[in-house]
Amino acid sequence: MNVQVIADPFGRLLWASPALPGAVHDVRAAREHGIVDVLAEAGIKCWADKGYRGAGGTVRTPCWGRWETLSAGQKAVNRSHAKIRALVEQAIATLKSWRLLRKLRCSTTRITTLVQAVLILHLTSSE
Repeated sequence: MNVQVIADPFGRLLWASPALPGAVHDVRAAREHGIVDVLAEAGIKCWADKGYRGAGGTVRTPCWGRWETLSAGQKAVNRSHAKIRALVEQAIATLKSWRLLRKLRCSTTRITTLVQAVLILHLTSSE
């Protein structure tokens, strides 16, 4: 399954997209859900992983290439990017900590409902 997640700068989950089949690439899923356009219109910078390369707008991705071939500046950018992304990865790990979501094998409609329920439970329990 492919579920897009938006987290705040503190690593708290804010939003989860409807589920798409796992074969859908991340950047395609973000475009289908309108995430790239909404972030660009609002002027909100977003730090994403290499799966969003070419998304454009305000989506920031790490420098592409093997670590050995990157310049010192590109390595510094990637280190900084990774520190910011670590917070998002913690938010994703929060979703994955729900055993229910680990090994789902059902329709994307049912997965969407379950992810939204887990997100609501998470948001209400963290207040």
